[in-house]
Amino acid sequence: MTRDELERALAELPFRLLRRLARTIAGPPAMRMGKRRIIHTIMAEAETNQERIEAAIRTHQAEQQAVAAIPVAPVDAASDPKARKPADLGSFLEGIGVPERGPFVPDDWQAEAVEALERGDVIVSVPTGSGKTYVAVEATRRAMREDRTVVYTSPLKALSNTKFTEFSKIFGPELVGIITGDRRDNPNAPILIMTTEILRNLLYDAAGGEIDVRLDTLGLVILDESQFLGDPERGVVWEETIIFCPSQARMLLLSASIGNPQELAAWLTSIRPNPCHLIRHQRRSVPLRAGYLHPNGKLTPLFRTVAMPPSPSQAVLHPEAKRLFTMYEEDTPYGRRSG
Repeated sequence: MTRDELERALAELPFRLLRRLARTIAGPPAMRMGKRRIIHTIMAEAETNQERIEAAIRTHQAEQQAVAAIPVAPVDAASDPKARKPADLGSFLEGIGVPERGPFVPDDWQAEAVEALERGDVIVSVPTGSGKTYVAVEATRRAMREDRTVVYTSPLKALSNTKFTEFSKIFGPELVGIITGDRRDNPNAPILIMTTEILRNLLYDAAGGEIDVRLDTLGLVILDESQFLGDPERGVVWEETIIFCPSQARMLLLSASIGNPQELAAWLTSIRPNPCHLIRHQRRSVPLRAGYLHPNGKLTPLFRTVAMPPSPSQAVLHPEAKRLFTMYEEDTPYGRRSG
C-alpha cells in the first residue's frame, strides 16, 4: 500500500481497533489520544511496522466481507426498532413539564401498604417516583395517633437532612428530631430521622443497658433505600438493625431496586414475630426517557424509540446519538472527562 492508501484504510477502521493497533505499535500512551492523533502516530511508525499494520487492516476487511455475505432475514417493522423511523427530538421532549394540579388520590398499592402495616411488617418495592414517601408519612400519622415513637432511617446524612426538613414541614418542627454523625437536633422528639448506622448503634447500646432511644414506645421503624441490605460493606448494618429491632415495632422497608424482595420478605417473616407483607408493582408513574447531550450543546434521543427499551438486548441507539458519540471519540483524547 502507498502511504495515502494506508492512511485512508486506517481512517475506515473502528476506533476500538485503531486503539488496539496503536497500543501494540506505540505503547500505552497512544490509548489516551483521539482518532486523528492515533492515525498520525501509526503512520509515523509505518516504515518499520507496515506489514503488521496492513495485516490488521486485511483481517478487519475480511471480517467485514464475511459479515456482509451472511443472508439477512426479512425484518418485521412492527417488532424491530431498527426498521422504524427514529424518534425525533420533538417527540422525545413532548409532555415534559409541570403537570396540572389536581386532588391527590392514593394508588391502590399505597393504600394496601398502609393497611398491611396493621397486620405486620411491610416491604414496598416500587419504581422511583411512584410515591413511597406517602406510605411512610401515612404510617407515621397512624403511629403518632397511637402515641408511638417513629424512627426513619436513610443511608446518607444528606438524605436524612432532606427528610428532616420534609417531615418538619408535614408534622411540625417540634415533633421531629434528627440524629446523625454531625447533627443532633431535638433528639427526644416522637419522630426521629437518622442514618441506619446511628439506629444500629442505638440498638447496640440498648442491648447493653444504655437506652438512648425510647424503645418502650417505639412503634414504627422505616428503613429507606433498604436495597443496601445487599451492599458488601454496609449491608450488615441493615441486617443487624432488622435483627435487633424491638418486636413490638412495625418495620417498613422502602426501595426501588431490591432484586429479590420475595426472599427478603420470607426472611423477615422467619425472624420477626409478625408476618412480612410484600407490596410490589412495576408500572412507573413517571416514564423514563434517555437522551444524550453532547458537549457542543446538541441534544438527541439516546435510543431510536422515545420509550426506554424493555431490555438491554432490544436497545438500539439513535443514529444521531451514534454520530455524536463518534464526534466525541474523534475529538476527545481517550480517558479525558469533560465537565
